[in-house]
Amino acid sequence: MHRVAKALAPETDPAPLWQLRDTLAALVLFVATAAVVLWQNAHVAVLWDMSYVLDTAMRFVQGQMPYRDFPLVHPPLTFLIQAALIRLTGRVYFYHALYCAIAGGLGSLVAWRMVLRALRGRVARAWPLALGLAAPLTVLGLYCVFPFPSYDCDTLLTVLFALWLLQRLSPASGTVAAALTGAAQVLPLLAKQNVGLPLLVMVFAGGILLLAAARWLPGRVDLQPRQLLALLGGAAAALALAALAIALTAGLGNYVHWTVVFAGQRRLPGLDVMAGIYTCPFLYWALPCSLAGLLLLRGPMARRSWTQNVWTRLAALALLAAPWIVTLASLFLYDDADERGDALLALWPLVLALAVLLAGSRIVAALRGRRPAGIRLLTLLAALAAIHGTLMSQQIWGSTYALWPLFVYLAAELLGALAPDPARDSASAAPALPRWFAPALAGIAVTVLGVCGGFYTASEERLSYADLDGGAPTTSSQTALSGVATPGEYLANFDELVAFTNAAIPANDAVLLLPGEDPFYFATGRRVPFPVLLFDLSTDPLTPEQTLDEVHRNHVHWLVVKRKLQIKADPTPNREALLRLLQREFFPVAQLHGYDVYHYAGGHPASAAPAVRQTASPL
Repeated sequence: MHRVAKALAPETDPAPLWQLRDTLAALVLFVATAAVVLWQNAHVAVLWDMSYVLDTAMRFVQGQMPYRDFPLVHPPLTFLIQAALIRLTGRVYFYHALYCAIAGGLGSLVAWRMVLRALRGRVARAWPLALGLAAPLTVLGLYCVFPFPSYDCDTLLTVLFALWLLQRLSPASGTVAAALTGAAQVLPLLAKQNVGLPLLVMVFAGGILLLAAARWLPGRVDLQPRQLLALLGGAAAALALAALAIALTAGLGNYVHWTVVFAGQRRLPGLDVMAGIYTCPFLYWALPCSLAGLLLLRGPMARRSWTQNVWTRLAALALLAAPWIVTLASLFLYDDADERGDALLALWPLVLALAVLLAGSRIVAALRGRRPAGIRLLTLLAALAAIHGTLMSQQIWGSTYALWPLFVYLAAELLGALAPDPARDSASAAPALPRWFAPALAGIAVTVLGVCGGFYTASEERLSYADLDGGAPTTSSQTALSGVATPGEYLANFDELVAFTNAAIPANDAVLLLPGEDPFYFATGRRVPFPVLLFDLSTDPLTPEQTLDEVHRNHVHWLVVKRKLQIKADPTPNREALLRLLQREFFPVAQLHGYDVYHYAGGHPASAAPAVRQTASPL
C-alpha cells in the first residue's frame, strides 16, 4: 500500500533551487521567443500604432511634458522606455525592435516560473509539465502577435513581474521582500490604467481581508500579519511616490483628467459589453462539458472500484479535452484565418470561467476552514483582475494579444487544482489522480496552443485592421527606420515624403500630418508642433474648429494629408469637416505618391510658394 500511495502521489522536484536544466530551459524559451519577435519585425509593421508610440517618445526627448503640454491618454511608462532608447541609441528603429524581442523573451521566462510554482508539489513531474505549458509562448508571447513597441505588451510584462513576486511570498519571506513585492504591484498602473488599477485594487482589497482573517481567524491565513502589513505598506508607499512625482512634473490634476476622465469617456465600455465575453456560443457547450468532466473526477463515480475508475478517468479526460480538440479541428474545418483565430480565442471565456469558479471554491474552502487562504489565492484573484481589466479595452479579439502568458498561468492553476486535496479527499475516499492524467491533459492543451497559436501569429489575423497584403515586405531608406519592413509601397511613399520635406520645407517650420499614421517626427528628428499626434477618437480631444485654432496658436506652416492609408478604416473624427476648414487657409503645393502637401497662406508671404511648386508635381 505504501508503494502504491507513493506512486500515485504528486511528485515534487528533487531540488527547488536553480539548476543546469533551468538554465538550458530558460535559454531556449528566451531565444525562441525573441527570434519570433525579430522575425515578425522583419516582415510586418503597422505604421499607425508604431508611429504613435515612437513619435510620442520623441516629444519626451524634446522636453515636452505630457498631460501638461499635450494630451496623453496613456500612463507614461512605455513612452519613457522608448524615449530612453532614443537617448541611448539615437533614432534607429532596430534597437526598439530588439527591446521588444528582449521583453518578449523575459515575459516567457517569468510566465514559465509562475507555471512551475503553480504546479510544483501538486502534480506529478511538475518541471517538464511547466516547460511544456510555457512552450507555446514562443509563438504567443508578449510581443509575438504585436511585435512593435506597445503599452499593452509592456503592461503585461510588469503584471507578470508583479504576480511572480506576489506568488513567491511565503511564511518564510521577510518584511522587506513583502514591501518590495507590494511596491511592484504599482508598476502596471504606470503602464496602462485599465490593467493596473484593477490589479492594484484587488491586491489592496485581498491584502486587507487576509489581514483581518489573520487577526480574527487564526490558522486560516498562510502569511503572517507583519508580512501582509509590509505588502500593503509597500504598495501604498510606491503609489504615493508615483503620485508625488506626477504632481511635481505634469500635475496630478492633468494626469487624472487625461488618463482617467477623458480616457474613460472615450474608451470605457458598458457592463453589457464587458459581460459579452461570456456570451460566446462556444462557452454554452464547452463549459458544461468541462464541468461534467470535473464531476466525474470528484463526484460519486470517483469512489467506484479501480476498474470502473479507469473508465471514469478516461471519460473525464475526453470531456475536459473536447473543447481543445474542437479548437484544433478548426484548422481543418475552416480555410479563413479569421474563423481559425476566433476558434482559438474562444478558449479564453472557457478558461476564465473555470478560473473564476476555482477562485470561488478556494474562498469557500478558506471560509469553512478546510484550507488556509493566502498568497496562492491572492495571486489568482489579482491575475483575474488584470485580465478582465485588459479586456475592458477591446474585449477578446482586440485585447488578448499580449495576455497569453497569463492564459498559460491560469491553465496551470486549473491543472494543479485537479490534484487531490487531503482535507477533502480523506473524507470522500476519492483516490488520487493517476500519474498519466495531468500529462495527458496538459499535452492536449500544449498541442492546441502551439499549433493553433502558431497559425494565429503567422496569419497576422490580429493585425488585419491594416493592409498587409501588398506582397513581399519592403524596407525604408531612412536610417532611423532601419529594421522596419512591411508589405506594400507605404515605406517607399514615406521615403518620398521625407525626401520632399528635407528638400523643400525649412527645418524650423512646423509640419502637421493628418491623420498621423507615419513615424514622421521619429524619422526626421523634427519638432512635434501640435498637441495631437494621432487623429483618432480615443486620442484626439479637439473639434475641427479647435484644431484650426491650435494650428494658428502653434504657427503650423505645413499640412501633409495622407491619401493612401495602411490602416483600412480612417478613424479621424469629422474628417471631411476638418479638411474643409484647413483647406480654407492652406493651399496645395505638391501631390506625392500617397500624400498631399499644403502650405499655410493666411498671414504668410505667398512668395514662398513658387519655389516649392517647382520641387514637386502640381495637384
